[in-house]
Amino acid sequence: MTTSLSERGWQFGAIAVAALVLLPLASIIWIALTPTGDVWGHLLETVLPRSLWTTVLLMAGVGLTTAATGIGTAWLTTMCRFPGHRLMDWFLLIPLAVPTYIIAFAYVEVLDYTGPVQSAIRALFGFKTSRDYWFPEIRSLGGAIFVMGSVLYPYVYLTTRASFLIQSASILDVSRTLGASPFRLFFRIALPLARPAAAVGVSLALMECLNDIGAVTFFGVKTLTFSVYDTWLNRSSLGGAAQLALAMLVMVFALLWVERFGRRKQRFDQGSSKHRQPARFDLTGWRAAGAFLLCFLPVLAGFIVPGLLLADRASRRLDDLFGDTFLSAMWNSLSLALIASVMTVIVSVALAYSLRLKNVPVLRFGVRLAAIGYAIPGTVLAVGILVPLAALDNFVDAQMKTLFGIGTGLLLLGSGTGLIYAYMVRFLAVSYGQVEGGFGKISPHLDMAARTLGRTATKTLTQIHLPIIRPVLLSALLLTFVDCMKELPATILLRPFNFETLATTVFEAASREAFEDAALPSLAIVLVGLLPVIYLARTSASSFRTRISRRERAPGHGPLNSDGMA
Repeated sequence: MTTSLSERGWQFGAIAVAALVLLPLASIIWIALTPTGDVWGHLLETVLPRSLWTTVLLMAGVGLTTAATGIGTAWLTTMCRFPGHRLMDWFLLIPLAVPTYIIAFAYVEVLDYTGPVQSAIRALFGFKTSRDYWFPEIRSLGGAIFVMGSVLYPYVYLTTRASFLIQSASILDVSRTLGASPFRLFFRIALPLARPAAAVGVSLALMECLNDIGAVTFFGVKTLTFSVYDTWLNRSSLGGAAQLALAMLVMVFALLWVERFGRRKQRFDQGSSKHRQPARFDLTGWRAAGAFLLCFLPVLAGFIVPGLLLADRASRRLDDLFGDTFLSAMWNSLSLALIASVMTVIVSVALAYSLRLKNVPVLRFGVRLAAIGYAIPGTVLAVGILVPLAALDNFVDAQMKTLFGIGTGLLLLGSGTGLIYAYMVRFLAVSYGQVEGGFGKISPHLDMAARTLGRTATKTLTQIHLPIIRPVLLSALLLTFVDCMKELPATILLRPFNFETLATTVFEAASREAFEDAALPSLAIVLVGLLPVIYLARTSASSFRTRISRRERAPGHGPLNSDGMA
């Protein structure tokens, strides 16, 4: 079959998008390998070893914390029946709505020397100074691990929970028949089957950990991300920042390899088409109370405590709700996030549809490269985007001065275009995954029928596909919009002069220890972040239950009870 001009246009567009996504990476490599005096030698001797070791320790702690919390709660909510297990099933997702930098500044306010916890301890026991008693230091590596683990465990919970839900009930029932206890069943059967999914979830949590700059700054933990930020802004060395960013990319690609390796084994026996949900363990008494408490504690630490603190502090500054500073930051955040999310969804549709038209290796490789941006930390993206856009700005400015005698200044970086570009590259994978799944549910026979009736590739998309996948597009738009609202590292480094968003307002206020000033914008970000979490909670569990229900109601299966079990 010959390729039409319209199809060639879609393919060319997909390759062009992949090239734009790879441009920041190419820029980083070029800057890092360009001689910059003795900067690299200084970084290699002083900055890199300490920041690399700190980053490794932080990621190890966060990995263990998120794995233990995510896997344990996923097992309890999917395989055990206790009072409140349905509530905990979706409630455990809520900490995803809280960015790490917001929960970090909230816990500094709660657990610091002047916070309510230590103040209550001094008042209760009559202590006068901090030398009179011992209390764990929140501004430390351990504090950063606790805070990030409290927020990032839902990544592991989601992937592992999905694996537990689709595991074959026959395998688990045979183990029970042979006398396996619940603990033995978990460690010898269920956990090994879910290990690939857990590895994927942990790798996603570690990518978010590596991207963080707000929490590590508040806690004084000098990771690679902090070192890139510090070397660029405080030491005025873009080349040194690029070299540190290149070291971060090595860690990112190592994480991607781990994620791919885990996903490689996901096709291990997950049951046949005659799948039924495994029978739950009925917990009563202290076991039921313990299971509920184990599920409730992560929600308490990751959402309730910081949420109550933000609500309390924000209630003291309600006058700021209509102030110019808050309204300006809100408008900047909403406008940037909306523009970036709309453009990202459009690009995702173009990539997914071009691959649907012609699934050739070159195009498939380009689309896969275009979706790698989510794994790139925001600080790394900012370094890679600044140089090519600044060069283009300077070129346009020079040409306009030569031809018309008019100076244009920084058109792209000064207008926020660079920030929108960073958002698109960073979150394209989030949107593309949703859109690709939507196209996958449309039968290819519709395309054939449309082409037979004389529709071009573009008309087939606009008149047939887009109306069908409209709910998927809205979902992708919502998820990308909220991610853009929360993004901090790229926003700090690429924002125009005197341009504040909700995220940068929180960061600046918390850096000044002005926690009440940060409460209202923080609460606004959390409330916006709740939207996709509620959507995710409503759709994820119901999709599995619906799938299982359909299989159970097929010929040869018995009726279901209220829990979806035969």
